[in-house]
Amino acid sequence: MFATLRRHVARGVGLQVRAKSGGQHNVLNRGQLPFLYNASGPTAVRYTDQHEWIAAHADGTAFVGVTKYAADALGDATYVELPAADAAVEVGEGLGSIESVKSASEVYAPAGGVVVEANEALQASPQLLNQDPMGAGWLCRLRLHDAAELDSDRLMTLERYEQSLREDA
Repeated sequence: MFATLRRHVARGVGLQVRAKSGGQHNVLNRGQLPFLYNASGPTAVRYTDQHEWIAAHADGTAFVGVTKYAADALGDATYVELPAADAAVEVGEGLGSIESVKSASEVYAPAGGVVVEANEALQASPQLLNQDPMGAGWLCRLRLHDAAELDSDRLMTLERYEQSLREDA
């Protein structure tokens, strides 16, 4: 997701963010729609090396957002470009972008699907992305083409994602 983020990390800016964002802060917020969409919660939550998360539910619906690590590294969000409803996306295609006081970064689809809805609350309040990136700051809801994509090696469990952050420090 964040080529700009990698430049910041390369310059050492990300080290402080990593220290604050490690240790299970990239866990889905259990009090918000991406978790509460159905009574049993998501069947899987996965993370990309580009710092997106995807929370899939049993009915083939998945919520997509950016991790706390990414939100912290970007700084205060000032604008969020969201995908259009009914847009078909494939793995790795752009879903939108986030502009902040520090930079602008693309957001990429962690899995293929069709956009069911975008989180319109981010249009009026982009700061939700910083306040609750793992909950109220979700970007869009997809109808997945194939839920088996979530088992791909390119997607990480929370434990693997947190370990990757520690290894990059």
